[in-house]
Amino acid sequence: MSSDFNYQISYGKTLVPVYRVYATPLSGVAPVRESAFGGKSNNLLAFEVDVEVLGHNFLPAYTEGDNSQVVATDSMKNFIIRQGLAYTGSTLEGYLDFLGQEFLKTYSQMEGLRLTGRELPFVPVQAPGENGGFEESPVLYKRSHDDYMVVTMDYMRDGDRNIMSGHRCGRVDMELLKVTGSSFTSFVRDGYTTLPERRDRPLFIHMNIYWQYADTADMLRPDHSGYIAGEQVRDIAQVVFHEFVSESIQHLVREIGLRLLERFPQMEKVWFEAKNQTPDPFGVSETDDKVNVYSAAFPAFGLIKLELTRKG
Repeated sequence: MSSDFNYQISYGKTLVPVYRVYATPLSGVAPVRESAFGGKSNNLLAFEVDVEVLGHNFLPAYTEGDNSQVVATDSMKNFIIRQGLAYTGSTLEGYLDFLGQEFLKTYSQMEGLRLTGRELPFVPVQAPGENGGFEESPVLYKRSHDDYMVVTMDYMRDGDRNIMSGHRCGRVDMELLKVTGSSFTSFVRDGYTTLPERRDRPLFIHMNIYWQYADTADMLRPDHSGYIAGEQVRDIAQVVFHEFVSESIQHLVREIGLRLLERFPQMEKVWFEAKNQTPDPFGVSETDDKVNVYSAAFPAFGLIKLELTRKG
C-alpha cells in the first residue's frame, strides 16, 4: 500500500536548551567601523537547538509501525546536550557544524539533517569592582530579551563524506526607533487612502536580517578571520538607521544591505524582513512643533522584504 503514494517525511526534537560554561573565547573577529564588538569571553554560551532528521529510512515507522530504525527523539535531546561539553569552538555556527557531523557519524540510518540554533542571550551584570567602580562581572549574567542570533544548517551524505548542503545565519527581533530623520511621501493616493504624507516622522521597525556566506569555510575558520559576527551586523544596521534619512523603509533596508555587503566581502547574500510599527500622531504642541505625542500603531503592520545577492 505504501508504494501507492509519494512520501515526504521528517521527525526530530525542538527547543533543546544547552548552557555551556567556560567555552573557548571568541577572538580574532575582524573589526568594522560601525561596531565596537571584537569578541566575547564565552563564560556562558547558551542556545536552544532544533534537529529535524530527513530521509526515507524511517518510512516503515509511518507505514508499518516498525520502529527498528528509529532513533528516539529523547536520545536526540541527550545527544545534543552532551555534545555541548565535547565542543571546543566559540560560535553557534561552529557548534551546529560539529553537531551535524557527529549526528551523521553516530547514526548511519540518518540520511540528512536540518539543525537550527537560537541564541539565548544573557548579558554580564555590572558589579562593584576592586577599585570602587563598577565593571562587568565574569560570572553573573541576566537574561536579555533583545535581538539574538539564529542559524540553520542542512547536512547530507555524499559518498563517504558528510557535507553541509545549505545554511542561513540571522540576527532577528531587532526593534529600532528614531524620533526624526524619516519620511513617507508621494505614494499612490486614491479613494482608499487615509494615510497622510509625513515629511519627518518617528520611525519604529521590527527587523530580521539574514545572510549567507559565499564560502562556508569563512564561517568556520578556527581563527575567526572570516567570521561575520551577528553583533556587528546589528551594530551596522543601527548606525545606518541613525545616519540615513530615508524616504521609506524600503529605502532604508536597501541602504543597510549595501553597507553590510561592503563591510563583509565574504557575505554572498543578505535579506530582510521588516515590519513597520511607526506610531500614530495624536497631538502637536502649540508652542513647539517638534514636540508631539504619539500612540502605538494599529496592529496591522506593513511588511517589507528585500534580498540582495552579489552578481557573478
